[in-house]
Amino acid sequence: MKTVGLARGAHKWLGLWSGVPALLGVVLAWDASGLDLALARWMAQGHAFAWRDDWVGAVLLHGGMRQVAFAVAAWLVVGVWFPTGVLRRVSRAGRLQWLASILLSVTLVNLLKHSSLTSCPWDLAEFGGTANYLTHWAWGRGDGGPGHCFPAGHASAGFSFLGGYFAFKPVASRAAWACLATALVAGFALGVSQQLRGAHFMSHTLWTAWLCWTSAWLADVAMQVGWTGQEGVGASRAA
Repeated sequence: MKTVGLARGAHKWLGLWSGVPALLGVVLAWDASGLDLALARWMAQGHAFAWRDDWVGAVLLHGGMRQVAFAVAAWLVVGVWFPTGVLRRVSRAGRLQWLASILLSVTLVNLLKHSSLTSCPWDLAEFGGTANYLTHWAWGRGDGGPGHCFPAGHASAGFSFLGGYFAFKPVASRAAWACLATALVAGFALGVSQQLRGAHFMSHTLWTAWLCWTSAWLADVAMQVGWTGQEGVGASRAA
């Protein structure tokens, strides 16, 4: 019945919603700590980022992992209609939900980057650039650098796949947790590698993680709304 579906859906949304403010609290706590610049100085060893042009960070992790992310996204696009492997365990609606969460998170991150006046650590004067350090909370104020560095776009190549957790959760719990762990490890690995190169502050990576998780949750809410008129939400989405 519709009432039953609404009650079940609301209970699930409230439970999964807890991750949104919890992660936001972590991000805001980091921002309040003021440790962005201190960590960047430690990674730069006081004057320049030695890993900026390192092959592992600049080629393997930056360019290579982006291609891996594109390949996985292409597999998911094809898998919406012709699923292979673990995608067969999720309904087409679930696969579309996962794909929608990826597109939403990447779009949000890129829109923010395009409008941001915050420059990257390697653009700061103390690291050989021309910009003065300003927190990303200084909205509308330029720092003298090129800007367009907040939040961390490259980390989204990992975090954007967090939506797989929500897609698999109703039908394959182990796959859901595996997807969650993989997306988190990949996102933070890519974020830290960029920080070692001077391409981002830690807060940039944390905000990207929050945006991607919230996008995944919103996509799940939107999908659940479509099923609240059916009794047995989880069963109706099973492959």
